[in-house]
Amino acid sequence: MAEGKARFGTPLKIPGWVNYALVPLVNLFAALLISGIVILIVGDNPLKALEVLLYGAFGYPEAIGYTLYYTTNFIFTGLAVAIAFHCGLFNIGAEGQAALGGIGTAIVCLYLDWLPSWAIIPIAMIAAALFGAAWAYIPAYLQAKRGSHIVITTIMFNFIAASVLTYLLVEVLINPAGQSPESRPFIEATWLPFFHDFLSMPETPLNISFLYALVLSGGFYFFVWHTRWGYEIRVVGQNETAARYAGISPSRNIILAMMISGALAGFVGINEIQGVQQRLIIDFTNEYGFVGIAVALMGRNHPVGIFLAALLFGALYQGGSELAFEMKTINKEMVIVIQGLIILFSGALEHMFRPRIEAAYRRVATWRTVEAG
Repeated sequence: MAEGKARFGTPLKIPGWVNYALVPLVNLFAALLISGIVILIVGDNPLKALEVLLYGAFGYPEAIGYTLYYTTNFIFTGLAVAIAFHCGLFNIGAEGQAALGGIGTAIVCLYLDWLPSWAIIPIAMIAAALFGAAWAYIPAYLQAKRGSHIVITTIMFNFIAASVLTYLLVEVLINPAGQSPESRPFIEATWLPFFHDFLSMPETPLNISFLYALVLSGGFYFFVWHTRWGYEIRVVGQNETAARYAGISPSRNIILAMMISGALAGFVGINEIQGVQQRLIIDFTNEYGFVGIAVALMGRNHPVGIFLAALLFGALYQGGSELAFEMKTINKEMVIVIQGLIILFSGALEHMFRPRIEAAYRRVATWRTVEAG
């Protein structure tokens, strides 16, 4: 944590709320400000656009259901990227790991559909996690044992995963009664319950995998900060040399962190394949894995921050579609520009405002110390 000195020589620590709340909010404000300027240039009212976006994301029950549905996927991928970050790894393979999670889910729902719902739902969850973890194990092993860079291997494995999914849907799992590259529909007993099935709300894709995401967020916090395995992962991520000196195996923890990361990403398959599509389709991952990188960065790799960042991007996905529909000058590409600006400021330019914010905090804290003295 950054430190300064008050007038009397007492070490001045920057509190957590500055780094974990104020800095991301300033970055978000900067991204929205630039987005507003762009909207103004194309000839529309940025305040009206913001109003439409917020209403489209939170203004009525159906919108909230869709926003939370998108949020669920971003929580899974944000947690997946975050656990790798804690180990000093940049996992760009969440997209491919999510694809394998969907394949595992589909295999269970297609070939074990004779089982009752109470059995097939947990089996599908386990399959999604195992397939995602297995896909992450290979680049993890190459990094830990062979020195291959995790960024390169995970990017390559995204393309391989897409090819595997395409092959299976064209040659193996394709619906014999159809022409599209997709599997046959799952029987209803394999579907995840929707929220509108047991709550008084409009029909939306929101299903109980949202509850899985919340439970996994709590488990993530407990694992990373309250277990020996989480401690070892964080030590390896902060100083691999010190970890070796302390008797902690970097290679073992690299493999463990990446397999957990892949398992978390695999849960996208539960939400999308078992919860919403009820069949295996091409491109169901919809770049959720890549957005998960920005979610983890913006959420500071903490589950509470990841939830808030995931909710923001869920609102952008849902409210953005409403924005493109309601305002003629703003199309889908303009919404992508807004999303890209937020990713830019929360990722590549994450530290641009930090020095000025911390310096301002030190000045205010020093002034208050002098006044109190």
